[in-house]
Amino acid sequence: MALLHLPSGTKKIQYRHLTSVVVREMLFSKNVILSNFMIRLKSWEYWPFGVIHFPVMIYFLWLALKARSLVFFSASNPGIVMGGMFGESKYEVLKKLPSQYIPITALATPPFDGSCLSDLIQRAGLNLPVIFKPDLGERGFMVRRINTETEIESYLAKMKYPFLVQELVDLPLELGVFYARFPHHSKGRVTSVVMKEMLSVRGDGSSTLQELILKKDRARLQWEALKKIYSCNLNDVVPAGQTVELVSIGNHCLGTKFLDGGHLINDRLSATFDEISKQVEGFYFGRFDLRCASLEDLYNGNVKVLELNGCGAEPAHIYHPGYSLFKAISVLLEHWRNIFLIARENAKRGTSFIPFKEARMHYRKFKAATQPS
Repeated sequence: MALLHLPSGTKKIQYRHLTSVVVREMLFSKNVILSNFMIRLKSWEYWPFGVIHFPVMIYFLWLALKARSLVFFSASNPGIVMGGMFGESKYEVLKKLPSQYIPITALATPPFDGSCLSDLIQRAGLNLPVIFKPDLGERGFMVRRINTETEIESYLAKMKYPFLVQELVDLPLELGVFYARFPHHSKGRVTSVVMKEMLSVRGDGSSTLQELILKKDRARLQWEALKKIYSCNLNDVVPAGQTVELVSIGNHCLGTKFLDGGHLINDRLSATFDEISKQVEGFYFGRFDLRCASLEDLYNGNVKVLELNGCGAEPAHIYHPGYSLFKAISVLLEHWRNIFLIARENAKRGTSFIPFKEARMHYRKFKAATQPS
């Protein structure tokens, strides 16, 4: 069989073209990285956790000294492992709520098999799409919307630990409602409300999806993930007025905008979540991450709780764009003061602080489950 030999000039042209493409891609990536650095630098909501929480950690150590325990927070919610700081099963915590407040949720445990998981979904009365999320997790790690059997197989290839299979709650409002009650008080109150705006772009009739993503700071920060998810659509021109929701998971680390919903807090809202919270054994302090159809439904308690997080949850309204850093730190200090006071009071009532050795075991288990494989 005769071999086709390209002229040396043709090879040089091809090499130069390939080199040009690689150089352009490298320059583009460098420009995105530099731009993202500047976006993060000017907005503290994107700063590393340790930078924002440094003064809070100093205060925490002072509280730990007063409590004579580094894990005093474990007594803040006696009904939740470690008070909900880390190591608790999301499934077990969620099941403490009355059924009318939670979406259909099943727990998948290893060893995993695609066909068995499809059977689990069917037995639970669910249909695709559904939400997969780790039973031990934080900050949106491995939370995925699953639309197809192929995506199930892809998720199972990466997941080694138990995870939740949850009904997709397609209600328009997603919020985080923080509740606190001191054990000696008959009533608690809502202390924080965060409204979540999903990451999206709006078409102008001339820009491609890639151009729209790169024009929006919050979307640009998610470029590395979005370019893989939408690799087949990046060059599509989005019609004028059409909104494309890029991420359907309400997590700040995934690009969701958090908005301060403090204006929604009133006696009616506190009474509603006081009634719900008192039905959860051993719960005094934490955040309900939920969806609802309207604000009226929120006030009436017609909600679906996606997750109930204990003392490890933050009053997430502080991440509202433009929120004062000093005010945010003040809120976090008050947050930890409340954890300390609730835990100390529960300790006086007979709840022991978890031994440090046991806490370390929970932490190691938690970190193992939340590290990328």
